[in-house]
Amino acid sequence: MKTFLITGVSSGLGRAFAAGALEAGHRVVGTVRRADDAVAFESLSKERARARIVDVTDDSAVFSTVADVEATVGSIDVVIANAGYGVEGIFEETPLSELREQFATNVFGVAATLQAALPYMRERRAGHLMAVTSMGGLMAVPGMSAYCASKFAVEGLLESLRKEVMSFGIHVTAIEPGSFRTDWAGRSMTRSKRSIADYDALFDPIRAARISASGNQLGNPASASDAVLAILDVADPPAHLVLGSDALRLISAARAAVDADMRQWERLSRSTDFDSGAQITAT
Repeated sequence: MKTFLITGVSSGLGRAFAAGALEAGHRVVGTVRRADDAVAFESLSKERARARIVDVTDDSAVFSTVADVEATVGSIDVVIANAGYGVEGIFEETPLSELREQFATNVFGVAATLQAALPYMRERRAGHLMAVTSMGGLMAVPGMSAYCASKFAVEGLLESLRKEVMSFGIHVTAIEPGSFRTDWAGRSMTRSKRSIADYDALFDPIRAARISASGNQLGNPASASDAVLAILDVADPPAHLVLGSDALRLISAARAAVDADMRQWERLSRSTDFDSGAQITAT
């Protein structure tokens, strides 16, 4: 039996990950923001589901919660930093305050959760740190600039962190879902107000299609949970776990577009070098 810490378990993929882990016989500490959600979560298993009321944008609360779990529940084996939401809106129309709030939860909430758990895992030389990014962390679509920017940021954080801690026996995995049948496009989304008519033709159909598809997405949350559980005992788990055929298709297209730009403009890229100099290497 492993001990999981999963943020944002009141609904969506966080709830699915927690339910799957509980069904598999693991112990799960899940964070929620309301007392009624805590009661509902603990009803999933009286013995193995433990709720903590935490706002992940409160750094002190996150660190104290992790310390409390380590002291009173047990050593945390797996962290899934899942808590987050989406800001939908044209970049020019999105208030900077909404962009900052998006980063406060989706980036700094993840960072606090992982950083709080890391010292314990490093001391034990074991553990698995995961964070739910999105296919929107490796590709982008119009009208989701704030959300995609936050998820791209988490991707970079995880990529560097993985290389920093791999020698300690700690695994790091970015979970990159496509569209799943959750309320992400419903109550978990903030929609910026429209104000610039020039964007109507581009964005109005996108917003309408997303609202229409909500509740009928392709991805099955229970199957996503199964996929995450499947990599727990793998000797070399993936750094990137892409979930959903739509995510595979869209991420592949985005990466191909970057590769095409690099090939087309390679000569110009190389032209910026001195004749000699130090070459940066990646680990």
